[in-house]
Amino acid sequence: MDVLSQLFEKHFQSAPTQVLPLHGQLGGSGRNIIRLANDEHTAIGILYGVPEENRAFLEFSRAFRRNGLPVPEIYQEDLEQGAYLEEDLGDLTLYQLLTANRSGEEVSPEVVEAYRKVISVLPRFQVEMRDKINYKLCYPRASFDRQSIAWDLNYFKYHFLRLAGVAFGEQALEKDFAALTKFLLEADHNYFLYRDFQSRNVMLVAGQPYFLDYQGGRRGALQYDIASLLFDSKADLPPVLREQLLEHYLRVLATFIPLDRERFLHYYFGFVYVRLMQALGAYGFRGFYERKAVFLQSVPYALKNIRWLLHNAPLAIELPALMATFIAMLGSEKLQSFGCEPERLTVRVTSFSFHRGLPKDDSGHGGGFIFDARSLPNPGREERFKLLTGKDAPVAEYLEQQASVHEYLAHAQALVDNSVGNYRSRGFKNLTVSFGCTGGQHRSVYLAEQMAEHLRERGVDVIVQHRELESAG
Repeated sequence: MDVLSQLFEKHFQSAPTQVLPLHGQLGGSGRNIIRLANDEHTAIGILYGVPEENRAFLEFSRAFRRNGLPVPEIYQEDLEQGAYLEEDLGDLTLYQLLTANRSGEEVSPEVVEAYRKVISVLPRFQVEMRDKINYKLCYPRASFDRQSIAWDLNYFKYHFLRLAGVAFGEQALEKDFAALTKFLLEADHNYFLYRDFQSRNVMLVAGQPYFLDYQGGRRGALQYDIASLLFDSKADLPPVLREQLLEHYLRVLATFIPLDRERFLHYYFGFVYVRLMQALGAYGFRGFYERKAVFLQSVPYALKNIRWLLHNAPLAIELPALMATFIAMLGSEKLQSFGCEPERLTVRVTSFSFHRGLPKDDSGHGGGFIFDARSLPNPGREERFKLLTGKDAPVAEYLEQQASVHEYLAHAQALVDNSVGNYRSRGFKNLTVSFGCTGGQHRSVYLAEQMAEHLRERGVDVIVQHRELESAG
């Protein structure tokens, strides 16, 4: 991370005092995403070892900003080390707004309005930018052509169907893939295709959308990106809302180009299918092959979309082998089981003093984390804090002013979050997380309280014990 700190200091003329990983490395892209900040400035740093994608993102970002599109400003870059520094757009994604403001099929007006704003900007990327992009920078292909489609379909076949154990006829499926590819390539594809236009790649800043992760962009058809957003599996938009938003998109699009609505819809659901298959290939690769169980939680939502499509959106071409494969997927108990609610996990968070030994694990699990906080600044050395604990505001304020505390806690939370996700997917019931310091009164108590709050915000059942405070009381 030294290179990011150097870029930060070069741009802002002051060094960062906080360097906090944002868990990007746990996602699907492989990027390391880090927030760097001091009292006056904040920025997002990216570390990623694929220079072609880095170059595409940086150049696309500059082109978009020159044309007034809401994307992050690029502050500094060091492509030799796979690093760049960009504008910090905060933490609220469109996906997070959706999940926090829905009840089953009911989605709040605030969320609907946010989606409408996002969709209103999409044709600007697709139409306004189509002749202002250097397509030589596109990676791995300059257009969503026959080769690109073949990669996506084979991704689905070999990384999802094969690894999930879904039976299919190789030759018959290949015949349908060829027919689907021919059909998709008939659509007008002289537009900029964003490629990963979905709710997690839209940031909301003061209610306005800003856009990320377009480094896979290339020339392509209009239908693909709106299909990506509306059939984003984990977002699970209600069908009625999807139809309303598609109508909104078509009305906005018609202000940019002469729109043949019937021709657009003729190809639309073909692009919905190919996008869903691409996503399922990614879920299979990350979930089955890389054993990141969190990705498999999206599979039942994708199956729900496929079920709706089979009943409500017939294609203009016959694809019997592919449709039979989809039906087999819908009948798979294994695939449906990924949506089952796992055993409730309880995390026991403890603070303690190393002088009195390690805490006992009453759950019988015999594992978990023990974090040593003695390397952090110690409030107990100051007279004003001697009678207080880590639960008291003055002690918390003191510790929150220390950059080392923020960094320590961020790393601890990242480790625990990873285990929580893994334990939930495997049906484990208990996890212990313990923070120790010298006296078990200040640092360990504060860290335990912060960890407990962090986990509760993520829907985890938490039991907190401050061993030394309770024994003193």
